[in-house]
Amino acid sequence: MLTLAKARKIADTALRHARAKNFKPLSIVVLDARAQRKVVLTEDNTSIKRAEVAYSKANGALAMGAGSRALGKMAGERPAFIQAAMHIADGALVPVPGGVLIRNKGVVVGAVGISGDTSDNDEAAAIVGIEAAGFTADPGAA
Repeated sequence: MLTLAKARKIADTALRHARAKNFKPLSIVVLDARAQRKVVLTEDNTSIKRAEVAYSKANGALAMGAGSRALGKMAGERPAFIQAAMHIADGALVPVPGGVLIRNKGVVVGAVGISGDTSDNDEAAAIVGIEAAGFTADPGAA
């Protein structure tokens, strides 16, 4: 189960990692398995839609059962499918790295979406946060 305390640890650790690496300002969204927001953090000086992008990375990962890196690969291979999935998700699916599933003993218990720096850096921060909270990060196959 993804508790509020664990969700906060994920977000806080991801943010500390980003600051240590001098990433651009981030928005971090942690969702539970039902895609309900547990934590939303948006740093000063982010662009105005970063939290929505972060949410859509995490929500898309949950909706499709795959990290957003894998969704990006699908978008290249089957663009019509991903466009249809984006439509079904009311646009809340962003198929680029930064949406990482949170697994506990193989079971999806939530997802993290991060947006603000490069997609690879967003994903790296999410992975650090998830692992610090004692979960397994699943960003999708490379």
